[in-house]
Amino acid sequence: MIKAFIANIEKYNEGELCGEWFKLPATQEEMKALFARIGVDGVLCQDYIITGYENSLAGMHNLSKYEWINDLNYLASLLSEMNEAELVKFEAAAVYGDNNAGSHELINLAQNLDCYDYLPGVRDEDDLGRYVLGDKMSGEIPEWLTDYTDYDEYGRDVSISEGGEFIKGGYICRNDERFIEHYDGLQAPKAYRIFAYPDPPEKMPIKAQLEMYGKMVSYQIAERPAPARDERA
Repeated sequence: MIKAFIANIEKYNEGELCGEWFKLPATQEEMKALFARIGVDGVLCQDYIITGYENSLAGMHNLSKYEWINDLNYLASLLSEMNEAELVKFEAAAVYGDNNAGSHELINLAQNLDCYDYLPGVRDEDDLGRYVLGDKMSGEIPEWLTDYTDYDEYGRDVSISEGGEFIKGGYICRNDERFIEHYDGLQAPKAYRIFAYPDPPEKMPIKAQLEMYGKMVSYQIAERPAPARDERA
């Protein structure tokens, strides 16, 4: 549902793109395997960066390179559980732009689709005018009224009063349902968390532990700033 290019942030900062495309939703085991391949070991390198996205859904262009993997996995899982009609409505709502500033808002948007009215196939003011009048008249507009009605003008008035937009082959607007923020953006529910480092050093064989700690010491010495010169000497 969502593909992200996940890279080793230290290599990235050094000008080297060391990473892979990763499909979400995924499992913790798949995430750990990716980290192992790109050198995010949780000790010498403890972080990642997302340098690109591929997805077939519109309205998700605000995902940034600093999104949390757990949030992206949460979002991808919610989208994977939607049927086709719900996905179309989600895309329209995301393009509508009400709540699409990053994964946190998109997660809440996915859980509040009832707050939007989406009319597929209603592509312009004329369609909207005919739909609304037909709906008010139980689906049938009397023939005598057709010659006296400017559907385009009526539909334009409706869209202005509702603040609606014609998007992705349909018309969308907010309704009176209360938008509830189910996710505060602090920590994704446990079922969706896949970001975890490889096994900590104490679970490794002794030889591997010694090698890792040796690298850590060398790394720390190399990064340690030179002592300040004593100007009194």
